[in-house]
Amino acid sequence: MRKLGPKGARIAAFLLVAALVASCGLPRSGPGKKEIYAGSVQNDGDVFIVSVNSRVTRATAVQPSLGFSKSFINAGKIVSDVIQPGDTLGLSIWENVDDGLLAVAGGTGELSDVQVDSAGFIFVPYAGRIKAAGNTPEELRLVITGKLDTQTPDPQVLVRRVAGNGSTVSIVGAVGGQGVFPIEQPTRTLSNMLASAGGVSIEPEVAQITVLRGRQRGKIWFEDLFTHPEFDIALRSGDRILVENDTRSFTVLGATGGQRRVSFESQTLSAIEALAQVGGLNSGLADPTGVFVLRNEAAGISNAVLGRNDLVGPQRMAYVLDLTEPTGMFDARDFVIRDEDTIYVTEAPFVTWNKTISALTGSLTSANGLTSAAGVN
Repeated sequence: MRKLGPKGARIAAFLLVAALVASCGLPRSGPGKKEIYAGSVQNDGDVFIVSVNSRVTRATAVQPSLGFSKSFINAGKIVSDVIQPGDTLGLSIWENVDDGLLAVAGGTGELSDVQVDSAGFIFVPYAGRIKAAGNTPEELRLVITGKLDTQTPDPQVLVRRVAGNGSTVSIVGAVGGQGVFPIEQPTRTLSNMLASAGGVSIEPEVAQITVLRGRQRGKIWFEDLFTHPEFDIALRSGDRILVENDTRSFTVLGATGGQRRVSFESQTLSAIEALAQVGGLNSGLADPTGVFVLRNEAAGISNAVLGRNDLVGPQRMAYVLDLTEPTGMFDARDFVIRDEDTIYVTEAPFVTWNKTISALTGSLTSANGLTSAAGVN
C-alpha cells in the first residue's frame, strides 16, 4: 500500500476533521436564522414568520386590561353614621335627680365599650335590650331616652361611637402595614384605606391591587387609582385587598448580554426596552437582522397580522426584527412585548465561520501531532 507524504497526510487529516465538524455541528447558543425560517408555514412547518413593520406593531399592541366591574364601581359608600353589628359604643346618661338609677350625685352614668351584638342589639340597664343597628347615634339616643323616661325624670343621653362602624377590610401584601382595618369616615374608599395601611411598599409603576369581594374579583394598576378616579371604589365589609408586584415576565435567549427570565419593570414594554434590560445585543456574536419574538398569538390578532380570517385558536408566531433596516430601530421601539414572550437573537454568520475555522485549525494541529507521532514524514 502506498504511503502518503507529509502534505497528503495533512490534507487527509484536514478532510477528516472537516467531515467530523460537519456531522457533529459546532457549539452555539441556538438555531440560526435559516433554521428558524426552515420551520415556517411557508416551508411546511407550523410557525408563521412575520417581519415587523408599523402595521404589525399596531395590530399586536395589545396589553392586559385591568379594571373593576360595574358592580364594584357603582357600589355606594357605606354611610358611616349608621350603627352596624360589631360597633362599639359609649353611652353617657345624666339624670335630673340626686339619687339616679345610673348616675351618681351631680355626675353621669357612663357605659363604655358597649358592643353591638351580631343581631344588632345592645343592653342598657333599666331600658332593656334595644335595637341599635340600623339607627344613627342620634336615633339611638332618642330610643334610649324614651325607654328611660319612664324610670327617671328627664334623662339626658349621649351616644358616641368608640371604634369602627362594624365594617372591616383586610389588607395583605406589599403595604407598609398589613392587617385588618375598620371602615371609618376617612377610610371608606380604596385609596384612603391603602394610605391608612402605610401605602404600597413596592415600585408604584408595577404595583397591582386586587380586591376580593365574595365571589367577585377585580384588579387594577395602583397608578390607575389616580388616573381613573372611578377605580377608587367604595369598600364593603369583608373586602380582602392584596397588593403585589406585577407577575408578568419574558425570556431572553441567544446572542444577548444575558440569557434569563426577566420580570417586567413597567406596565408597557417594547422590544428595545426588553433587550436593554439584559444588556442589549452581544456585539461580538449577535446578528442584528435576526431578532425574533416568539409567542402563541390569539386567533383574532393572528388573522389581523396575516390579513386572513380563517385561523382558529392560538397560532405560533415568530416576529422578526431587522435592526439594520432604516426603520428597524423604530419598529423595535414600537413593538410591544407581552407576558411569556421569548426573545431570541441569532448569531451572526461570521461567528459560525470563525468557530468552524477555529475548530478545523485546532483539530488539524492535533491531527498533525498524531501523524508525527505515527512516524509519517
